[in-house]
Amino acid sequence: MRQIILESPGKFAERIVPEASAAQGHAVVKIERIGLCGSDFHAFAGRHPIYTYPRVIGHELSGVVVEVEENDRGIRKGDRCAIEPYIRCGACRACAKGRNNCCEHLQILGIHVDGGMQELLSVPISLLHKSVVLTLDQLALVEMLGIGAHAVARSGLKDGGEAMIVGAGPIGMAVAQFASALGVHVHLVEKIEWRRAFAERMGYPTSPTAADRQADVVFDATGNALAMAASLDCVAPGGSLVYVGLTSEPVSIDDSLFHRKEVTLLASRNSLGQFPRIIRLIEEGKIDTAHWITDRLRLSDVMTTFESLLARPNVMKAVVEL
Repeated sequence: MRQIILESPGKFAERIVPEASAAQGHAVVKIERIGLCGSDFHAFAGRHPIYTYPRVIGHELSGVVVEVEENDRGIRKGDRCAIEPYIRCGACRACAKGRNNCCEHLQILGIHVDGGMQELLSVPISLLHKSVVLTLDQLALVEMLGIGAHAVARSGLKDGGEAMIVGAGPIGMAVAQFASALGVHVHLVEKIEWRRAFAERMGYPTSPTAADRQADVVFDATGNALAMAASLDCVAPGGSLVYVGLTSEPVSIDDSLFHRKEVTLLASRNSLGQFPRIIRLIEEGKIDTAHWITDRLRLSDVMTTFESLLARPNVMKAVVEL
């Protein structure tokens, strides 16, 4: 079968490998859609702190089950599934506490181990989440949406609250959708004009700067160390700041301001138990996926087209189709 492999920063290659087979407790899935994440672009540029090379990238995945043993999760041949990419050990301190998104030995498909840019993938059955309603496109969005859903869950936001989201890229917009689903008033801060326009088409008020605006809960989805530090200014006294974006640079906090406001600082990593809930909310029409996918390419185009996506105007979410 064919794989597209990121051999090193800036260099893709194609190779033919034996077809995947299902070990005990695994299913073989025909990969159908691969969402391209900002992390993938950072890996291509050699700027992501956790990718290792060579690597078959791709962790926002959907596919169709082609081989599976009898199982207690009701996964059968022919099922359309979202693939949860987080392989946890189940035995470390974090897993024992039910915080398996913080597993001390966590491996993420497409980042630490080979992921979805191949025709078939062997996946633990426990990581498959099926839907008879959602399309393959929608199922491929679940992992990305999970980042926003988990961040909102971490924040403790409740109906009637107010949230500011700094950064209206895919992760910021995912946060906005799940905050809104709680009945929270959301305001987005984004410097890039077309991203503001995208957010406004989805019904969210935006501004290019925070100015003097503050909120009880502020989510920073920029992944930029300077912006992450500056987001502290946007938190109302007694409020919370949630770092959703990831940077390899140190973030310097104004300790005097941090203490004066008695701010609660939270990190949000991956997602935890969100896949079934997200699938249900999309099926019920409570999360709108209609606007998300702005660009498409074939697996055979990845080696020649991937880099050019960075220069395309208005790319919110690009999806590879197999």
